[in-house]
Amino acid sequence: IQARRMTLSRRFISFVRLMTLLHPIGDRLSRRCLILFVALAANGIVAGSSASAIQPGVLSQLTTKEPQENTMILTASFTDVDFIPDGNLDKAVWSKAQKVHFDRDAFKGTPHPEVETTVASLWTKHYLYLAYWCKYTTLNTYTGEDPSVQRWQLWDRDVVEAFIAPQSAETPHYYEFEVAPNNQWIDLEINFGSKQSPNAQWNSNFLHATRIDETHRIWTAEWRIPVEPMGAESIDQNSEWRINLYRADGAGSDAERNLLCWSPLPVNNGSFH
Repeated sequence: IQARRMTLSRRFISFVRLMTLLHPIGDRLSRRCLILFVALAANGIVAGSSASAIQPGVLSQLTTKEPQENTMILTASFTDVDFIPDGNLDKAVWSKAQKVHFDRDAFKGTPHPEVETTVASLWTKHYLYLAYWCKYTTLNTYTGEDPSVQRWQLWDRDVVEAFIAPQSAETPHYYEFEVAPNNQWIDLEINFGSKQSPNAQWNSNFLHATRIDETHRIWTAEWRIPVEPMGAESIDQNSEWRINLYRADGAGSDAERNLLCWSPLPVNNGSFH
């Protein structure tokens, strides 16, 4: 698994555009929203590029500047109050947040509704918040370990992930965040132009909390990610970011597990990167 994640070609094809807008809700207009969208062509490559143009370890070139008809959109609502995650996603701040859903295998495209994953997002000037609702059948986690210490190879167990790149430049540089149902975690700086990548010494100081509802077979995760460790002084709604959302579920080899993603990956990519 370690070799797979560190040596295969990396293609981070998701794209985020942060915009200020007035979004109609009923007869009134909402507060500022952050529009996160993934511009994809039919073949899973970012619009404006072709598969032949993608080289290993090089991000695809985005040429469109506005959402296209086939764009995937997640709207991150603005909130003016920062809060500490506790894993409770029934709080009012999440009740009106727009949600996206995914249940398809990242590499085969087959649906797995029994492990459908729902994600919502909020933002303040200095933090990006993410919430995950994860259906499950059984849980596969490390046991008897200290969740306050980051866990290398956490991706070998049940986990939700986000890859985020605040930089507008098309560089193979982004940040990986993972949290497991038992609140174990890891954050990594990924830079394929560096011999130190992945950099496990990088520390985002992101906060996270999880809860497990055994009755309804769903586990939740709530994150607060500071943007400054990712090289952004604050969130600028006119900037452009890249993002993708993932989940690994189940036991066994990668071929036996559910490896899901929100934004489709190139066919036969074989890696989330």
